[in-house]
Amino acid sequence: MEQKGVTLWFTGLPCSGKSTIADTVAKELRKTGLKAERLDGDIIRKHLWKELGFSKEDRDENIRRAAFLAGLLTRNGIAVLTSFISPYRELRDYARREIGDFVEIYVKCPVEVCIQRDTRGMYQKALAGEIPNFTGVSDPYEEPLNPELVIESDKEPLAESVAKVMSKIKELGYLG
Repeated sequence: MEQKGVTLWFTGLPCSGKSTIADTVAKELRKTGLKAERLDGDIIRKHLWKELGFSKEDRDENIRRAAFLAGLLTRNGIAVLTSFISPYRELRDYARREIGDFVEIYVKCPVEVCIQRDTRGMYQKALAGEIPNFTGVSDPYEEPLNPELVIESDKEPLAESVAKVMSKIKELGYLG
């Protein structure tokens, strides 16, 4: 049976756990024999579009490009796991329309917990005014209204979050 492509779009505040959960789910999918690719916000910005900053316009362009790339992979039978803050509903909705086989996963975590998890000191710099337009501090994060799955990463262990994602994609018909 040929693998059906899907994009699992992990969204949430910086340091909410998006990448950790997505990395672990990708490993689990590969163990089942599925082709899975990770598109991480930090890595994509570093290697593909360094010229983009963090203005609203650049963030929007980042998500448009990421959606295009995820859509290409999805159409070719790959399970794509993205981890982009993607703070604006309008652009997440755009990604959903462009990709089609799209599962929005909201990694919900209070900003106070995200600050505690921040090993790079980004939140402290943002709170001190050193990083402008920082999501959750000086720039808004618009929570998803109807995600397929909400993971409260401050309330459950990683294994439980991963199990929830695997269960959801099985329920939706993307995993045998």
